[in-house]
Amino acid sequence: MMKKNTHLLILSALVLTSCVSMKEYESLQSQYTQASKSANVARQELQELREENAELVRQGQAMTMALSDMTAARQECEATVNSINRAYAALQLRYDTTVENYMQQITGKNRDLNKVNKALEQRNKEITEKERQMRARQRDLEERQQLMEQNEKANSEALAAKQRELEQLRKSVAKALVGFADKGLNVDTKDGKVYVSMEDKLLFASGSWEVSAEGTKALESLAKVLEASPDLNIMVEGHTDNDPYRGSTAVKDNWDLSVMRATSIVKLLLKQGPKINPARVVAAGHAEYAPKVRNISAANKAKNRRTEIILTPKLKDVMEIIGE
Repeated sequence: MMKKNTHLLILSALVLTSCVSMKEYESLQSQYTQASKSANVARQELQELREENAELVRQGQAMTMALSDMTAARQECEATVNSINRAYAALQLRYDTTVENYMQQITGKNRDLNKVNKALEQRNKEITEKERQMRARQRDLEERQQLMEQNEKANSEALAAKQRELEQLRKSVAKALVGFADKGLNVDTKDGKVYVSMEDKLLFASGSWEVSAEGTKALESLAKVLEASPDLNIMVEGHTDNDPYRGSTAVKDNWDLSVMRATSIVKLLLKQGPKINPARVVAAGHAEYAPKVRNISAANKAKNRRTEIILTPKLKDVMEIIGE
């Protein structure tokens, strides 16, 4: 308001001093009015500009603070990123190292696996070959088992036949010597052999190796049976008791006596049975060393003083079957 009044005073002074015309005055007044309006508009715009500038300043300050915060955040993020990058680089290095070590281990394992596979392949070949051999062996065993069963059957039949033959021989001998059964003569079978046991009272006088007349009759009957069985092996064994024998001739003791008695019987059998093959006859003496019972009584000693004629049938055919 003060500025307006001042302008009016100045204008009035100009009018008074200059003696301007009314038309000029009005023109000036119009210009002034217009200028005042323009000034007011300018002042208003200035005020608005000031307010706008203040707002812009405030916004600038806010943006500066935001920029500072963003800069700090950016720096923090950059530090975090740098830390992450360093951690990532370390992890990458560890990863690369781990991968390299792993690949080396894989390579080594592959080599080992190849070796194992080759060994396994070789082992499989060996197992296959073993299985082939086992199957071949199994077939061979089955064939052998079948053959053994056949042989066993044949053996059983052959042994049964020989057993029947042996029993027939025993019966033939027992029948031939039936008249001497109560005179110290006994016929038995044992271990596939026929044992003809004759006590000395039937064959010899005490201390003698000469066969008695009754003994000669018994041996004559036995010789006929032996002639009918040409494949028999004949063992004649002389036995004594444990009483010492003291002879004055070439026969000095029980050894000599047992052998002489066996030899006498062999000679008599061959004389009475000329068809008996001498190559199948053996004479042996055991003296007192193979007693039947203990020499503790006269009755036991009588049993031990004996001659045993052991007849063994020919078992060649049976043994050949068993040998197969």
